[in-house]
Amino acid sequence: MATIKIKQIGSPIRRPESQKKILIGLGLGKMHRVVERQDTPEVRGAIAKLPHMVKVVD
Repeated sequence: MATIKIKQIGSPIRRPESQKKILIGLGLGKMHRVVERQDTPEVRGAIAKLPHMVKVVD
């Protein structure tokens, strides 16, 4: 299955608790951290909820 790399570009400070939990679920939490996840609809949905905090890296 295809994978995607996700980079955190925004801080979770002063964000709603639900957004912090989504970041933790993606394996992020600290600035500029990059993780590699399988490209599934669930992961794409989590990325879509946090367009201001994460971006997909090539």
